[in-house]
Amino acid sequence: MSAEPPIQFHANIPEQVSFDRRELGVILSLYGRMVASGEWRDYGISTLREVAIFSVFRRTAEHPLYRIEKRPKLRNRQGMYAVVGMDGHVMRRGQDLAMVLRVLERKQIHSVD
Repeated sequence: MSAEPPIQFHANIPEQVSFDRRELGVILSLYGRMVASGEWRDYGISTLREVAIFSVFRRTAEHPLYRIEKRPKLRNRQGMYAVVGMDGHVMRRGQDLAMVLRVLERKQIHSVD
């Protein structure tokens, strides 16, 4: 008679990553300012096993202009927040979400002739 192997639970499988209320408040504050200025028009949120992504679009049917990513596994290394451009280039990374988002606020400032 063969014994069945015991059922193993994987405790190291991470939970679904998402933005908390405070983080969404910071992101949506910037989003509102950019919509009011006509720069951004739509957004999408993805919550995956290792990353949460807030994607920003100029129009609904195109690729995101920017992705704001939260990767908790990078908390003690490069910082868990990152802003990624359309080309996949990391524009800024860090521990403080508001500081990381400043790279996008600079994009809103235009010179007046």
